[in-house]
Amino acid sequence: MKENQAWSEYCKSLAPAIVEASAKVPVSGGPGALIKALGQALPDWKFRHAMSRGGWYRLGGIVSADGKRISDNLERWVESNLDERDGDMAHLIDDFAGQTLYATRLVGQTHYLVSHCGEGHADFLQLEIEDLQEIRAHQLFANDPSTIEDLIDPRTGNEQPLPVSLPHYAFRRVQHIGSFLQRMRAQRPEPAPIHRMVDDWGASSAGANSTFSNHWVVATREHLDRYHQPVFRAQPIATLAGTPPEFDAAPGTSGLALNEALTHFDREIGYPMAWYFHMLGTKAVPHWVAQVVIEDTMAGFAYLPQRDVEIVRNWLHRPYAL
Repeated sequence: MKENQAWSEYCKSLAPAIVEASAKVPVSGGPGALIKALGQALPDWKFRHAMSRGGWYRLGGIVSADGKRISDNLERWVESNLDERDGDMAHLIDDFAGQTLYATRLVGQTHYLVSHCGEGHADFLQLEIEDLQEIRAHQLFANDPSTIEDLIDPRTGNEQPLPVSLPHYAFRRVQHIGSFLQRMRAQRPEPAPIHRMVDDWGASSAGANSTFSNHWVVATREHLDRYHQPVFRAQPIATLAGTPPEFDAAPGTSGLALNEALTHFDREIGYPMAWYFHMLGTKAVPHWVAQVVIEDTMAGFAYLPQRDVEIVRNWLHRPYAL
C-alpha cells in the first residue's frame, strides 16, 4: 500500500483524520474512547494505548482578572511590549501597574499509541496525543520581575491555579519509528545507542517473545544545527505503569542467587532479558550484572541462552548508554 510513498508523507496524510477524531472525544472517556474513535476514523490501523507521560506544562497566554483573553501567546506579548519600550522592564511594569493580568499554562500529559506495521521490531506507527488543560497561573508583575524569565515563568510565588478551559485532546504527531531511525542512522556510519538496542532486541530472547513496541515507545526529537543540518535524537521509554521493580541482588552476587534475581526481575516486567534492556534504558539494573553474567558463563554456570550471552558479551566489549 505504501511502497511508493515515503512514510513521512503517508503519516502527514493521516493527520487530518486523527485531528478530527481526537477533537470529538471527551477526555473523561479515557484512552479507550480515544482508541475507539481512532479505529472508526482509521480502520486500517489498530492503535493500542502504550503509555501516558505527564507532569509537564507549556507557557500559555494572558487573561484578565475577569477572564477576558488578552493574548494567546505570553512570550510573544512580553517580547512585543518590551520591544516597544526598548527592552526597559521597569517601564513595562509601570505601564501595566494598574492592571491585574494573569499568565496561563497548558498542563497535560502525552498519550502514546502504537500500531505494528511490519516484520521489523521498529516497524510501527507511533501516535502522540496530548491531553491538555489551560490553567490560570501567576499574576504578571506581582513579583517585581527583573528578567523575562521572572515575568513569564517564575519559580516561586505562583497563585493557586484555576482552570481556564476544559481538558481536551490535541494531536501532536504520528510517525513511523523505523523510518525515523533510518533517517537518523544515515547521519553517521556508527549506529546510535537506540539502533543497537533495537538490534539487540531482535537478536535476543526478548525479540523472540514479543515485539519491541509492546514494551517500549521512542521519544524523538529533530532540530537544525548551526549549519542548518537536521539532527535526530531518539530515546526509548519503557511502557511500565510506575517504576521498574527493584533489582534484588547486591554487588558481587553471582551463580544461582544472581540467576534467581534475573529471573524474578524478568517475570515482574513480563519478558525474558528484561533485566538487560532495563539496565540500558531505565538504569533499574546496575552494570556490574552484565560482567558477572559473563563470568558465570565462563565458569560453566550457563543460565542464559547462547544468543543472549552473545548480546551481553558484545555489550561488554562495546558498551553503550541510552
